[in-house]
Amino acid sequence: MTQRRGTTYGFARTSKLLETRVRNASETRGFAQSRVLTHWEEIVGADLAAMSRPVEVSYGRGGFGATLTVLTTGAMAPMVEMQREQIRARINGVYGYNAIARVRVTQTAATGFAEGQVDFQHRRAKPVQPDHAPEILREVRASTGEVGDPGLRAALERLGANVISKGKRR
Repeated sequence: MTQRRGTTYGFARTSKLLETRVRNASETRGFAQSRVLTHWEEIVGADLAAMSRPVEVSYGRGGFGATLTVLTTGAMAPMVEMQREQIRARINGVYGYNAIARVRVTQTAATGFAEGQVDFQHRRAKPVQPDHAPEILREVRASTGEVGDPGLRAALERLGANVISKGKRR
């Protein structure tokens, strides 16, 4: 039996090559853990991530917690402002301690106006449509046949098929 050689012939994973550069770049913005930047949508949720981006973490002289600056657009600023405490709690959950004391909402990037023009659109995951048995679909269509609005009928059919198929799985 021959042993496989553990060489990559000089090749390395891109993540290993960029790891130190990404860490250095995020540390210059105050992010001790780059996970806050890279997993923003998972941390704060898809709705809030579509409206905002973390820009920097600044530490005060007293050392009693840092200030997280969050970038948003003008129309979304009141929505993000209302959720500042939720953002702070979730970020502190990632850090594992009370690292962020304040969340500041801004409509321009901390480094200037050019970076403030960020597109906050995320690709939404396509909802998975479950495949239902034909007898379930026939039963649902029979019960929603009298609904006049086609959009409402389709929504009721989806709901009914999900309810019936969930009940049969038990």
